[in-house]
Amino acid sequence: MNHNRRSFLKNGSLFLLGSQMISKSDLLFGAVSPTVSERTHRIALVTDMHYADKEAAGSRHYRESLDKFDEAAAKYKELKPDFLVELGDIVDAADAVDVELGYLKTINAKLSQVADERHYVLGNHCVYTLTKEEFLGEVGKEKSYYSFDNKDRHFIILDACFRPDGVPYGRKNYDWTSPFIPAAELEWLEADLAATDKPTVVFTHQRLDVDNHYGANNSPAVRKVLEESGKVQAVFQGHSHKNEHVELNGIHYCVLAAMIEGSGAENNSYSTLEIFNDGTLKLNGFRKQKPYQWS
Repeated sequence: MNHNRRSFLKNGSLFLLGSQMISKSDLLFGAVSPTVSERTHRIALVTDMHYADKEAAGSRHYRESLDKFDEAAAKYKELKPDFLVELGDIVDAADAVDVELGYLKTINAKLSQVADERHYVLGNHCVYTLTKEEFLGEVGKEKSYYSFDNKDRHFIILDACFRPDGVPYGRKNYDWTSPFIPAAELEWLEADLAATDKPTVVFTHQRLDVDNHYGANNSPAVRKVLEESGKVQAVFQGHSHKNEHVELNGIHYCVLAAMIEGSGAENNSYSTLEIFNDGTLKLNGFRKQKPYQWS
């Protein structure tokens, strides 16, 4: 199964039709109906909103994230996504726990109007003043990393907000340039991928495609687990605030543009990910977010 899955993902020689694996020759010679381009998923994506009730600093206009997300929410309500994934740094730093929780309550109330099912990736700013437990409690989640199935796809939420010594981020106890995915999470990831037979999409805040300060310190080890599974189609990331895409060993790594950057609606950024049952991934970008499509 892993060999077939890898072939399907890397060179397109196999197609997934429902739960049936079929070959190009089957399609060409009419063995099955070539209905392999139906959309199976539509997912709302947003990252690096950095909402805070404070004055702008440089290119970051903290208060404007409320209005920017209102535009995104209107589009999402029109498109009716299956679920929403927020890719980290939903709020910016505050001087006190109650203030930062207030920021989180305000912006999360807007996200809750978009989709009943929501997933939150932890970013370094999410736990600058808060602990992980405080953040997760406010957004209604029990764990910071986990996986779930939706129809014929497997999805993974990762948490790289740990120090290299394995201590979780919280209360300003970290250097944001040294994120890390600890051994227990890496072992869980390997076991989780081994247990699924579905094509998989991964969501993370800190990047896995680079070895600089924007990436997890052990990103090569994480990539190795993803690659050896033969099941991961793409990784969607935030953190560095700019559009970027690279394909490494058959896996697409896509950095989404930050909502916080720049003033005015023209500097907004949000997207939807559409998944098709022939394996195609299509990212529809709005405003500053670039569109992509991978077969």
